[in-house]
Amino acid sequence: MQNSTTQQYGGYTVRPSAHCLPDGLFSANLLLERDGARRAPNQYEFFSLDYFVDEADAVDYARSWACHWIDTRG
Repeated sequence: MQNSTTQQYGGYTVRPSAHCLPDGLFSANLLLERDGARRAPNQYEFFSLDYFVDEADAVDYARSWACHWIDTRG
């Protein structure tokens, strides 16, 4: 199972997701796309930022991690 929600934040499309692993934990993953980017890279992927028992917690963590990354890196 994979759960994903999309939002706009700081000039990026933020796509956090959770992937269920064989052991029942959920991996927090993230795809960021820079809006209107004409220069590379315009897409960033992060896998297994952390692991959670609850799918919603994994998605929330990836979303929060994205906002922090965007705020500190731009």
